[in-house]
Amino acid sequence: MASPFQVQKITTLTGHRDCVYTLERAPEPQKFFSAGADGMVAQWDLTQPENGELVAKVSSSVYALKYVPERNWLLIGHNHNSLEVLDLSAKAILKTILLPPAAIFDIQYSWSSQRAFLALGDGSLVVIDLEKLEMVKVKRLSEKSARCLALHPSKPELALGLSNQRILILDLETLEVKRALEGHTGSVFTVAYTPEGNYLLSGSRDAHLRVWEVENHYQEHASIIAHLFTLNHIAFSPNGLLFATCSMDKSVKVWDAQTFKLLKVIDKARHAGHGSSVNKLFWSAHWNQLVSCSDDRSIAVWALTLKEL
Repeated sequence: MASPFQVQKITTLTGHRDCVYTLERAPEPQKFFSAGADGMVAQWDLTQPENGELVAKVSSSVYALKYVPERNWLLIGHNHNSLEVLDLSAKAILKTILLPPAAIFDIQYSWSSQRAFLALGDGSLVVIDLEKLEMVKVKRLSEKSARCLALHPSKPELALGLSNQRILILDLETLEVKRALEGHTGSVFTVAYTPEGNYLLSGSRDAHLRVWEVENHYQEHASIIAHLFTLNHIAFSPNGLLFATCSMDKSVKVWDAQTFKLLKVIDKARHAGHGSSVNKLFWSAHWNQLVSCSDDRSIAVWALTLKEL
């Protein structure tokens, strides 16, 4: 099947001195944050992409960022047993919250409960009270790393991907395990609910994309060999009709969110893509631009436009 759209590389953003691990939305739709192994947290503007602004520098690698729009905070998860709370208005660290000594691999937050959830390298799920800015709960769920988190858009459920190949569905209030999803044969590196919450998507070191039916007790709906190597991240387009995956195989792939069919491959050979593992994606509402970051120290900005019929 011919792809319905074409891809063009708009620009390459450079400035990070080491692998770039994570991307996150910023206050304005045309802006986003990046961070990685150099401990630098930068803000970029897609309308002026050549000028990255350093907003924070921490002492170790950053794997996870989370923007809290209601407070204009950026939560910075780094490898040094603490969560930094950056007040973007004041451009200052508001609080350093001490944590167990493990890497923070993912951060999600629930506005309704005013809590942030952190997936830690020691297999723990940590809960932070955002009003008191303190750790209120630590729940050890695995001997291996907790790698990724997703909040259901309407139900009080939290999906947690683990390095023991399982995905746990937790009650958001009690953190009790409601069910365990088995099928992946490698660490689960990314989980994402579809915007309407009908499906949970997951990606793993086993290179498979798996689709789970939320309303049917999370039965497996599809298992797709999506990449050659580890599937690192899943991101939905602003309108929810497409999603993208990225991989250690250096490629980004774009999929139909209704049929789960592959629509486009973005790689080095065809589009001057990344030279090493693509770690995270950010799909911006600004001109529908897709942003990817990589171990090659660069950030790429892609334009996806529908082909003229």
